[in-house]
Parts: sequence; structure tokens; C-alpha cells
Amino acid sequence: MTSIHTEIMSVQNARVKEWAQLLERRGRDKQGKYIIEGYHLVEEALRAGAPVETIMYSLEKGVPAGLAEQATPSVEWVGVSQAVLEKCSDTQTPQGVLAVVARPQLGMDELLAGEHDLVVVLDGVQDPGNLGTIIRSADAVGAKAVVLGRGTVDLYNPKTIRSTMGSMYHLPIVEADLLELLPRARERGVRLVTTSLQAQRSCYDTDLRQPTWLILGNEAKGVSPEVAAQSDVQVIIPMQGKAESLNVAMAATVLLFEASRQRLTPQQINS
Repeated sequence: MTSIHTEIMSVQNARVKEWAQLLERRGRDKQGKYIIEGYHLVEEALRAGAPVETIMYSLEKGVPAGLAEQATPSVEWVGVSQAVLEKCSDTQTPQGVLAVVARPQLGMDELLAGEHDLVVVLDGVQDPGNLGTIIRSADAVGAKAVVLGRGTVDLYNPKTIRSTMGSMYHLPIVEADLLELLPRARERGVRLVTTSLQAQRSCYDTDLRQPTWLILGNEAKGVSPEVAAQSDVQVIIPMQGKAESLNVAMAATVLLFEASRQRLTPQQINS
């Protein structure tokens, strides 16, 4: 059992005020850290070897069973009051455990040096729930990374984090300037595919087996003209019903699973 290092009861404590600042993007950017909440997310972070610095837990409920065994000795444990939990949480009913995690420093060079097989690129997606769902879908099909272009909602927004359901710890997620990154990706043999309601080509008739980056845009405006101009091919998801278009997270999921289906071997399909 990991020993308890500290107990904090007052919301006026200087450390509590620092942790509460992580609920806002300015505080996260300043400290280079973010906060996660709930047993499942903290467990996923520990399992993935994420740089968890501090775990806060309810003194009333005690150290969550199972988490202490997964944490490294460097993790600090702090027992806190219900008032402190509420101060550091953005939910109405805090779940009894939160963690402060250092933000990873993964850049374009590391991304381009890795595998390029299947990557999702987001250009101005602004809804935290959409971003979280796209990350989960990318994780589900074994995509190699998710790229967040400028104007995309902050990955470390508490609502985004919750909606990833832990998938944010299963694949690299990189923030990048798309107008700089996309040409470099093409130089490495990547095919850039964007979605467009004006496209004539169905995603089902497009070869997605080669290294492919799927580019999806803002909920209202779609992919920006500057980014769309970088693409090699534009595709549309054909629809037999009367809906005008799909939600961006749904569209990303359809494209990811179509790319995954095309990559399956006969043995995998029949198993």
C-alpha cells in the first residue's frame, strides 16, 4: 500500500488553488498540466504510464482499492475533504478521486518519424464530445494517431477528457499547424483525404489501404479552404435517406471503420 503523504482540508490552500486553475485552459497552458477525474480515467492513465504527478482522493472514502497497486512510487497521494474535491472538479457530484497529470510534449517531428498508416486530422472541431468520440473511434480501429489542427477544442478540457473514456491514453494525440504538417506528411507517402458534401467520389469506392490521413473539419463550416487545398482526394459518405449530412464524429467513425474494413485480411474477416 502506498503511504499517504499529505492531507488537505481547506479550499484556501495554495495547492488547491493551483489545481482548480487546471479547470481552465489558461491554467493548463501555464502549468503544463491537466486534471482528470474518476476511477476509470485515473486507472487508464496509470496503466498507460502517463506522467501522473498527484492523486487526490476523498478522505471520507479512503484510497480507491486497486489504484495504489498500479501507481509508481513517484506518485504523490493527497487525502482531501469533500470541499476540496468540489473545488477541483467540474462535475456536480465529484467521484472521489482526481489526478494531476503532466501534459506530454509530442510534436510534429515525432509524429512524422513514426508509422503513418492511418491517422485522423481535425481542422477546427469545436465540440468536446465530438473530439472525444473521434478519439475513441480512432482507438477502436487501431489508428496510429490523432492530429488536432488550430481552432480545435482543447484536448485537456475536462469534458473532452471524459468523453474519450480513457482512449486518449491509447494513441498519440498531437497539436500541429496543418498547413505546415500536411505537406511534410505527403512527402513521406501519405495520401490526404478530406470529406466534402460536394465530392463526387464515394468513400466506399476510394482505396484507403495505403497510408492515409483522414481530414475532418468544423461542425458548421467543414474543412477550411486552405486545408482542403492540401488534400489529394475528396470523398463523400453516400446516404440513402433524407439527412443532409452526418455529425462530424459520426462521419469520422464511418471513414475510420471503412478504412479498417479495407485493411482486413480474409482470415480476419472470417474469424
